Amino acid sequence: MTTTDTTTAPGAAAGPAVVLEGRNLVKEYPVGARSGLLRRQQRMRAVDDVSIVLAAGRVTALVGQSGSGKSTLGRMLARLIPVTAGEILLEGTEVLSAGRMSHREYVGDVQLTLQDPFASLNPLRRIEYTLGRAVRIHQDVRTAEAVHERCLALLERVGLTPAERYLDRFPHELSGGERQRVSFARALAASPKVLIADEPVSMLDVTIRKEMLDLIDALRRDEDLAVLYITHDLGSARRYSDEVMVMHHGKVVEAGESRSVIDDPQDEYTRRLLAAAPNPGARLR
Repeated sequence: MTTTDTTTAPGAAAGPAVVLEGRNLVKEYPVGARSGLLRRQQRMRAVDDVSIVLAAGRVTALVGQSGSGKSTLGRMLARLIPVTAGEILLEGTEVLSAGRMSHREYVGDVQLTLQDPFASLNPLRRIEYTLGRAVRIHQDVRTAEAVHERCLALLERVGLTPAERYLDRFPHELSGGERQRVSFARALAASPKVLIADEPVSMLDVTIRKEMLDLIDALRRDEDLAVLYITHDLGSARRYSDEVMVMHHGKVVEAGESRSVIDDPQDEYTRRLLAAAPNPGARLR
């Protein structure tokens, strides 16, 4: 079993606990037709030797243009897609080797919310069914009354009040922001240690994006979550994250403290992203 040394030298200040770590992660996809005598097929690297550390109570923003590999990396860390090479460690334990940790155990600790909340919710099921199923899977709750109470508490936790109004609704009866809050409530039903938020506000109206980002900020603070915030919005990355990692063509080209990276970028690609953005640093200082 692979473990990470979490000890601290005597007298040294202890930093945030590392919850999830990816080491030298690679994701390849086959492209084109097989050719030649050995029928070799070309392969494209969507994620190319990326390492990342997510710590409790901190937000890491993963930024880059469409096709940079950031969402692929998020799905690898959520174990929604297989890893071509590299390691994933949850609280120091390597999880990809057979028998180390079941998928259900892992997703209980690492939850993913998607860009399109409507697509991630069953349109034929009421909200209480969706949340109740998550409660039954991840919590030791069996009676209908107890499940109902947990569903109400989850909706209140994400700001959907009065909660009773929402349990009997279908996803299409909710606004985009309300659906995204339900997605967060479902993720919280697992009592996760890591939340991977993949473009959580990009499909929402500008007027409610700040509310959703404030919710993520409150969740990481109150639940001590390690958060991976995947976005192309440099302004919100500067305002709401502790660290920023910039991806380009599957590689991390720059990483560091959020304001340092965005206010004083060292990589040319990061400078181009900033030049194309509507002055993200100034408007969110």
